[in-house]
Amino acid sequence: MPIVVDVDVMLARRKMTVGELADGVGITPANLAVLKNGRARAVRFTTLDALCEVLDCQPGDLLRHVPDTPAPPPP
Repeated sequence: MPIVVDVDVMLARRKMTVGELADGVGITPANLAVLKNGRARAVRFTTLDALCEVLDCQPGDLLRHVPDTPAPPPP
């Protein structure tokens, strides 16, 4: 998927555990793991806002676009 979620990077920078972040945001650790592992299909703006509030960051610190690599042309 071309959208990468960097929650784990921000967790490391803030020296915070998944459980602490989940409690601060108000979601379950299981739902946070789905987001963290890139298996989420969508993120509510309220959740993104809470993540940014707790981690003291901007949405761009958590989400980035990595384009799919196109297949090389045939020889």
